Amino acid sequence: MRTLRDVACGQTVTVRRLHGEGPVKRRIMDMGITKGVSIFVRKVAPLGDPVEVTVRGYELSLRKSDAGTIEVE
Repeated sequence: MRTLRDVACGQTVTVRRLHGEGPVKRRIMDMGITKGVSIFVRKVAPLGDPVEVTVRGYELSLRKSDAGTIEVE
């Protein structure tokens, strides 16, 4: 299983599935990250947290722990 946390800077991936429970999963979905959407990884901070991505035409920063719940291909 490959997650958004494992994706290198400059790559574009597609969301396969969201893991997680309740409010965390709901918050990620409310940000526009749903099954089938493309995500471009713009930047990764020096220590790996946060990860800056482009989703549906807007920029978003995600915690490393949240990025680990997003399964991609």
